[in-house]
Amino acid sequence: MSSRSLNKVLLIGNLTADPELRYTPQGTAVATFSVATNRNWTDQAGQPQEAVEFTRCVAWAKLAEVCSQILKKGRKAYVEGR
Repeated sequence: MSSRSLNKVLLIGNLTADPELRYTPQGTAVATFSVATNRNWTDQAGQPQEAVEFTRCVAWAKLAEVCSQILKKGRKAYVEGR
């Protein structure tokens, strides 16, 4: 059996709040924020359905500082990571 695997996430959604920026005791910037993504489908009865998923994201170092400056609540965001 192969031991190869892939851990990659791609999200396009809306920020639920402004990112929260803080610093570790060593001075490294950390930004946390949540992205809401919608999923639409039709059930077996032919009725449209919708669900929202919330994904917590964490950015580190310079990227964390950029996120805190650019990302704002309600804004559409593309997030790629693992």
